[in-house]
Amino acid sequence: MGHRKYSAPRRGSIAFRPRARAKSIESRVRNWTSYETEKSNLAGYAGFKAGVIQVLTIDDREKTPNFGKHLLSPGTVVATPPIRLIGVRAYSETPYGNNVICDAYSKEVPKDLQRRLSLNSNLATEEQLAKMEGASSVVALATISPRDVNLAQKKPFVFEVGVTGRDVKANLEYLKTILGKDVRVSDVFQIGQFVDVSAISRGKGIEGPITRFGVKRKQHKSRKSVRAVGTLGPISPAVVMYTVPRQGQRGFHQRTEYNKRILVMSNSKNTADSINPRGGFKHYGLITGDYIVLRGSVPGVAKRLIKLRQPIRSYQKKVSQPKILEVLVE
Repeated sequence: MGHRKYSAPRRGSIAFRPRARAKSIESRVRNWTSYETEKSNLAGYAGFKAGVIQVLTIDDREKTPNFGKHLLSPGTVVATPPIRLIGVRAYSETPYGNNVICDAYSKEVPKDLQRRLSLNSNLATEEQLAKMEGASSVVALATISPRDVNLAQKKPFVFEVGVTGRDVKANLEYLKTILGKDVRVSDVFQIGQFVDVSAISRGKGIEGPITRFGVKRKQHKSRKSVRAVGTLGPISPAVVMYTVPRQGQRGFHQRTEYNKRILVMSNSKNTADSINPRGGFKHYGLITGDYIVLRGSVPGVAKRLIKLRQPIRSYQKKVSQPKILEVLVE
């Protein structure tokens, strides 16, 4: 029968509902970090996942059992070509959320951008920029091209990037200075700091409740099924509740991982700093420009867009560089 003799905790977390496929291959960042700073800066960046290596470091986390000892950690390599600031967007705060006041775009935009947007009527003028002074918040509109990292996709990605400062006028003046220019990852982040990573995870297709939620298999003498849930719920109400583990989509979900430390930030054009294994990274190829190495894993497959953000859960007053002994590429 489908009953059990003893009670047990539920299987699978409800925190990640609904476990449906993401609407887009590009993740959406809904909140940006803001704090009091003397100088405004971008609160995020983007790159493309290349592969995984191993990094041998000395553990510099105080009050830990391994402090001062060698630590071999996996590191995810993210190719970070320059992003271009193509526009500024202003928001006004209302009881029903934030509404867009207007957009102002730069005259100098990449040619590939016409595959994504039409900007003829929204070029930045003094009148449009003047409207933004009374906004509750301003964000940058940035673009990144897969062609810059030798990927086949021609259509660039366009996304919003917040600004760290809380003074709207100071943020607007800062965005005016970098409008239409390229920004490198070293202008936004520094080695040793923590970042938040947002991406679409690896898709695994349709899975049953055993794999999808961790439900235990029934005994071999059970009726008809072994890898099915013992019960779908009570007889009344005569509905199957959403909390019951069922088969469905597993993977290809948007996930955000917090506090990933930047171990390495360099440029692969210099042969001494080359991060490429022999033959390049599997399913990706060779990195020929800027890149960073994050401690631990990052959601998604190779070539997928990865969005980076200033840490929203903790603010680092002091950033210390990691003590790296060796980078094991092969």
